[in-house]
Amino acid sequence: MSESSPSSPDTSTGGARYRGLTWDHPRGRNALEAAAALTAAAPGSRQALIEWDAHPLEGFESAPIAELAERYDLIVLDHPHLGEALASDSFVPLEEIFDAALLDRVAADAIGPSFTSYSLQGSQWALPLDAATQVSATRADLLAGEIPTTWDDVLALSERTSVALSLAGPHAFLTFASVLAGAGAPLADAPDCGSLFSSRRLARDAFELLATIARRSPAATHSENPIALLERMSSTDSLAYVPLVYGYVTSSSPTLQFRDAPRWGTSARLGSTIGGTGIAISRRCRVTPELTAHLAWLLDAETQRTFIPDHDGQPGLRSAWHDDAVNEASHDFYANTATTIEESWVRPRYDGYIAFQTAASALLRDALLGDASSSTDAAASSAPAERCLDALDAAFAASTRIDAPATRIHPATPTTSGVTP
Repeated sequence: MSESSPSSPDTSTGGARYRGLTWDHPRGRNALEAAAALTAAAPGSRQALIEWDAHPLEGFESAPIAELAERYDLIVLDHPHLGEALASDSFVPLEEIFDAALLDRVAADAIGPSFTSYSLQGSQWALPLDAATQVSATRADLLAGEIPTTWDDVLALSERTSVALSLAGPHAFLTFASVLAGAGAPLADAPDCGSLFSSRRLARDAFELLATIARRSPAATHSENPIALLERMSSTDSLAYVPLVYGYVTSSSPTLQFRDAPRWGTSARLGSTIGGTGIAISRRCRVTPELTAHLAWLLDAETQRTFIPDHDGQPGLRSAWHDDAVNEASHDFYANTATTIEESWVRPRYDGYIAFQTAASALLRDALLGDASSSTDAAASSAPAERCLDALDAAFAASTRIDAPATRIHPATPTTSGVTP
């Protein structure tokens, strides 16, 4: 982008140094490291304010947050890990650190539920640095303008060209959850709510829809995570469309385009599960005015509009998502998917959810990719779906909880300007 970046945060007093942990991808690492370099170059500063380490996206599943919080002052994480973090008392509530006016400003401008997904037990636990949700990825040149808008369209397209689902890791479950959220039957909030499913019939219908598409998809895509799927679409002509995959602005191009997620029906809401990351502050951190100023600067509207996208970041503020220059530089990545993130679903955040998500995804992946029944008997044909749904319900009932959010689907309806009424 041609516009200049805002001035760096004031760290002229120097002396303070923090350790931060983020995820190992240009989107998660580059802007934070560039911002830290600015603090090292500030007049009177002898060192960077924050030294950032990085680990894979799956890192939190192998290293407990309590352990990481003993080693790092700042942790960049996804909201479903909050239950584990609160159970171990790993983070400091942000209202104890930041002025209410700053938190109110960020909350008002955060896209979709990016801010509220980090609100739990009456406190705010992270600042929404990065916003992302599942959207559709399209090789526009391979589809010749035939871009699906509903799941019926996706099903029909899968008969004619290469369509794949994102099924690796946790994504089989997240795809399933998104379809149900769009169908108006979001999954339950916590095990003590009863069944995982608000509508067993719609859960079965969603399973059958995804199973049909999965069995038609290229076998090589079944084990590929979102980054690998997008790389396949960028570098080869072997995949034309993915209906739900986490959007990466770094993959957006004139040929690989990101669009809104499909709808269950023409009048249904867009079904998607929000991701993105927030910055949390651990209990070990000795907070200084320099640190709070730096974090506030990262969430400043001007920084989010210029510095963050200029360094491969994906901003968390709505004002950046609807900025003309940001969209021109990203091939309209943000404008084409903003409605989806505004309507996205927030995952449960109880202690034990992550383990359930992992188990549930494995169950779904095995069932969705299994051999379709050749029986013409309706009961026999539905048996794989019913067995999988029963197994999911049992796994959900066996998981634990710490707390439940008040709302699971963001209620705001964006206007064409991106400002919620």
